[in-house]
Amino acid sequence: MGLTDITTRIAKAAKEADRDPSNISLIAVSKVQPNDRVEAVLKEGHRIFGENRVQEAAGKWPEFRESYDGIDLHLIGPLQSNKARQAFELFNAIHTLDRQKLATTFARLAQEMGHCPPLFIQVNTGEEPQKAGISPADTDAFVKECQSLDLPVHGLMCIPPVDETPSLHFALLRKLADRNGLSQLSMGMSDDFEQAIAFGATHIRVGSALFGARVPTSP
Repeated sequence: MGLTDITTRIAKAAKEADRDPSNISLIAVSKVQPNDRVEAVLKEGHRIFGENRVQEAAGKWPEFRESYDGIDLHLIGPLQSNKARQAFELFNAIHTLDRQKLATTFARLAQEMGHCPPLFIQVNTGEEPQKAGISPADTDAFVKECQSLDLPVHGLMCIPPVDETPSLHFALLRKLADRNGLSQLSMGMSDDFEQAIAFGATHIRVGSALFGARVPTSP
Protein backbone atom coordinates (compact mmCIF):
# COMPACT_ATOMS: atom_id res chain seq x y z
CA MET A 1 0.00 0.00 0.00
CA GLY A 2 2.83 2.40 0.75
CA LEU A 3 3.70 4.95 3.40
CA THR A 4 1.76 7.81 1.80
CA ASP A 5 -1.43 5.76 1.60
CA ILE A 6 -1.15 4.70 5.25
CA THR A 7 -0.51 8.23 6.50
CA THR A 8 -3.45 9.49 4.45
CA ARG A 9 -5.69 6.88 6.07
CA ILE A 10 -4.39 7.82 9.50
CA ALA A 11 -5.16 11.48 8.87
CA LYS A 12 -8.66 10.65 7.66
CA ALA A 13 -9.40 8.43 10.67
CA ALA A 14 -8.02 11.07 13.03
CA LYS A 15 -10.22 13.75 11.49
CA GLU A 16 -13.30 11.55 11.82
CA ALA A 17 -12.41 10.99 15.50
CA ASP A 18 -11.78 14.73 16.02
CA ARG A 19 -8.15 14.01 16.85
CA ASP A 20 -4.82 15.52 15.85
CA PRO A 21 -2.99 13.03 13.59
CA SER A 22 0.34 14.26 14.96
CA ASN A 23 -0.60 12.55 18.24
CA ILE A 24 -0.69 9.15 16.52
CA SER A 25 2.60 7.31 15.95
CA LEU A 26 2.83 4.90 13.06
CA ILE A 27 5.06 1.99 14.05
CA ALA A 28 6.23 0.33 10.84
CA VAL A 29 6.43 -3.35 11.77
CA SER A 30 9.60 -4.45 10.05
CA LYS A 31 9.90 -7.95 11.54
CA VAL A 32 10.94 -10.61 9.00
CA GLN A 33 10.91 -8.02 6.22
CA PRO A 34 13.87 -7.93 3.83
CA ASN A 35 16.29 -5.10 4.49
CA ASP A 36 15.66 -3.51 1.10
CA ARG A 37 11.98 -3.03 1.95
CA VAL A 38 12.87 -1.56 5.31
CA GLU A 39 15.42 0.78 3.77
CA ALA A 40 12.90 1.95 1.19
CA VAL A 41 10.66 3.16 4.01
CA LEU A 42 13.65 4.77 5.76
CA LYS A 43 14.48 6.61 2.54
CA GLU A 44 10.94 7.99 2.49
CA GLY A 45 11.72 9.63 5.81
CA HIS A 46 9.93 7.33 8.23
CA ARG A 47 11.79 6.63 11.46
CA ILE A 48 9.52 4.67 13.84
CA PHE A 49 9.82 0.90 13.50
CA GLY A 50 8.74 -2.17 15.44
CA GLU A 51 10.47 -5.51 15.88
CA ASN A 52 9.24 -8.70 17.55
CA ARG A 53 12.54 -10.32 18.47
CA VAL A 54 15.63 -8.91 20.13
CA GLN A 55 17.94 -11.13 18.11
CA GLU A 56 16.49 -10.06 14.76
CA ALA A 57 16.65 -6.40 15.74
CA ALA A 58 20.26 -6.76 16.86
CA GLY A 59 21.20 -8.12 13.45
CA LYS A 60 19.46 -5.34 11.53
CA TRP A 61 19.25 -1.99 13.28
CA PRO A 62 22.77 -1.07 14.43
CA GLU A 63 23.83 -0.87 10.78
CA PHE A 64 20.75 1.13 9.78
CA ARG A 65 21.42 3.53 12.66
CA GLU A 66 24.87 4.21 11.24
CA SER A 67 23.26 5.46 8.03
CA TYR A 68 20.02 7.06 9.24
CA ASP A 69 19.59 9.49 12.12
CA GLY A 70 16.64 9.55 14.50
CA ILE A 71 15.53 5.91 14.32
CA ASP A 72 12.93 5.20 17.02
CA LEU A 73 12.81 1.43 17.56
CA HIS A 74 10.00 -0.27 19.50
CA LEU A 75 9.91 -3.84 20.81
CA ILE A 76 6.43 -5.20 20.15
CA GLY A 77 7.02 -8.92 20.68
CA PRO A 78 7.43 -11.06 23.80
CA LEU A 79 10.60 -10.56 25.79
CA GLN A 80 12.53 -13.16 27.77
CA SER A 81 13.98 -11.82 31.00
CA ASN A 82 17.49 -12.89 29.98
CA LYS A 83 17.25 -10.63 26.90
CA ALA A 84 16.13 -7.57 28.87
CA ARG A 85 19.57 -5.95 29.07
CA GLN A 86 20.03 -6.21 25.32
CA ALA A 87 16.51 -4.83 24.81
CA PHE A 88 17.38 -1.80 26.96
CA GLU A 89 20.37 -1.15 24.71
CA LEU A 90 18.51 -1.60 21.41
CA PHE A 91 15.01 -0.23 21.85
CA ASN A 92 13.58 3.22 22.47
CA ALA A 93 10.34 1.76 23.87
CA ILE A 94 9.08 -1.65 24.99
CA HIS A 95 5.40 -2.52 24.49
CA THR A 96 5.34 -5.98 26.07
CA LEU A 97 5.79 -5.72 29.83
CA ASP A 98 3.57 -8.62 30.83
CA ARG A 99 4.63 -10.17 34.15
CA GLN A 100 6.07 -9.54 37.58
CA LYS A 101 9.44 -11.18 36.87
CA LEU A 102 10.04 -8.92 33.89
CA ALA A 103 9.04 -5.82 35.86
CA THR A 104 11.52 -6.73 38.60
CA THR A 105 14.25 -7.30 36.00
CA PHE A 106 13.50 -3.93 34.38
CA ALA A 107 13.68 -2.17 37.75
CA ARG A 108 17.06 -3.73 38.51
CA LEU A 109 18.45 -2.85 35.07
CA ALA A 110 17.11 0.71 35.33
CA GLN A 111 19.06 1.18 38.55
CA GLU A 112 22.17 -0.46 37.15
CA MET A 113 22.17 1.21 33.72
CA GLY A 114 20.72 4.56 34.75
CA HIS A 115 17.91 4.55 32.23
CA CYS A 116 14.76 2.70 31.23
CA PRO A 117 12.90 3.00 27.94
CA PRO A 118 9.23 4.04 28.05
CA LEU A 119 7.10 0.98 28.82
CA PHE A 120 3.69 -0.29 27.81
CA ILE A 121 1.97 -3.02 29.80
CA GLN A 122 0.54 -5.72 27.54
CA VAL A 123 -3.02 -6.60 28.48
CA ASN A 124 -4.53 -9.90 27.33
CA THR A 125 -7.94 -8.35 26.68
CA GLY A 126 -9.30 -11.58 25.22
CA GLU A 127 -7.93 -13.66 28.13
CA GLU A 128 -6.52 -16.11 25.60
CA PRO A 129 -4.45 -18.82 27.31
CA GLN A 130 -1.90 -18.98 24.49
CA LYS A 131 -1.27 -15.23 24.49
CA ALA A 132 0.96 -13.17 26.76
CA GLY A 133 -0.34 -10.29 28.81
CA ILE A 134 -1.87 -9.28 32.11
CA SER A 135 -5.54 -10.14 32.51
CA PRO A 136 -7.90 -7.14 32.56
CA ALA A 137 -8.87 -7.95 36.15
CA ASP A 138 -5.22 -7.79 37.25
CA THR A 139 -4.23 -4.70 35.27
CA ASP A 140 -4.92 -2.05 37.92
CA ALA A 141 -2.82 -3.87 40.53
CA PHE A 142 0.02 -4.52 38.06
CA VAL A 143 0.15 -0.88 36.98
CA LYS A 144 0.47 0.18 40.62
CA GLU A 145 3.14 -2.44 41.22
CA CYS A 146 5.20 -1.24 38.25
CA GLN A 147 4.84 2.36 39.35
CA SER A 148 6.00 1.42 42.84
CA LEU A 149 9.18 0.12 41.19
CA ASP A 150 9.63 3.56 39.56
CA LEU A 151 9.19 2.07 36.10
CA PRO A 152 8.19 4.57 33.38
CA VAL A 153 4.83 3.04 32.43
CA HIS A 154 3.45 5.26 29.68
CA GLY A 155 0.52 3.20 28.50
CA LEU A 156 -1.14 -0.11 27.69
CA MET A 157 -0.94 -2.43 24.69
CA CYS A 158 -3.24 -5.15 23.36
CA ILE A 159 -3.60 -7.60 20.49
CA PRO A 160 -7.30 -8.51 20.09
CA PRO A 161 -8.30 -12.10 19.31
CA VAL A 162 -8.46 -12.67 15.57
CA ASP A 163 -12.05 -13.94 15.68
CA GLU A 164 -13.57 -11.16 17.77
CA THR A 165 -14.62 -7.58 17.05
CA PRO A 166 -11.49 -5.52 17.74
CA SER A 167 -13.37 -2.40 18.78
CA LEU A 168 -14.61 -4.17 21.93
CA HIS A 169 -11.00 -4.79 22.96
CA PHE A 170 -9.91 -1.27 22.04
CA ALA A 171 -12.71 0.11 24.21
CA LEU A 172 -11.65 -2.09 27.12
CA LEU A 173 -8.00 -1.05 26.83
CA ARG A 174 -9.02 2.62 26.72
CA LYS A 175 -11.14 2.16 29.86
CA LEU A 176 -8.28 0.48 31.73
CA ALA A 177 -5.81 3.17 30.67
CA ASP A 178 -8.13 6.01 31.66
CA ARG A 179 -8.78 4.41 35.03
CA ASN A 180 -5.05 4.28 35.72
CA GLY A 181 -4.19 7.72 34.41
CA LEU A 182 -2.22 6.40 31.43
CA SER A 183 -2.33 8.49 28.27
CA GLN A 184 -0.86 6.16 25.65
CA LEU A 185 -2.51 3.23 23.90
CA SER A 186 -0.62 0.83 21.63
CA MET A 187 -3.35 -0.87 19.62
CA GLY A 188 -4.46 -1.37 16.04
CA MET A 189 -2.75 -3.19 13.19
CA SER A 190 -3.00 -3.31 9.39
CA ASP A 191 -6.62 -4.51 9.30
CA ASP A 192 -8.11 -2.41 12.08
CA PHE A 193 -5.99 0.65 12.83
CA GLU A 194 -8.74 3.09 11.83
CA GLN A 195 -11.00 1.57 14.50
CA ALA A 196 -8.16 1.80 17.00
CA ILE A 197 -7.70 5.49 16.23
CA ALA A 198 -11.41 6.05 16.89
CA PHE A 199 -10.89 4.59 20.37
CA GLY A 200 -7.84 6.70 21.13
CA ALA A 201 -4.80 4.74 19.88
CA THR A 202 -1.60 6.74 20.17
CA HIS A 203 0.59 4.04 18.61
CA ILE A 204 -0.58 1.81 15.75
CA ARG A 205 1.45 -1.13 14.48
CA VAL A 206 1.30 -1.60 10.71
CA GLY A 207 3.28 -4.24 8.86
CA SER A 208 1.77 -6.02 5.88
CA ALA A 209 -0.27 -3.03 4.70
CA LEU A 210 2.94 -1.01 4.54
CA PHE A 211 5.62 -3.48 3.49
CA GLY A 212 3.58 -6.12 1.69
CA ALA A 213 3.33 -9.80 2.55
CA ARG A 214 6.20 -11.49 4.32
CA VAL A 215 8.80 -13.02 2.05
CA PRO A 216 8.96 -16.78 2.62
CA THR A 217 12.28 -17.93 3.99
CA SER A 218 14.26 -20.53 2.11
CA PRO A 219 14.07 -24.09 3.46
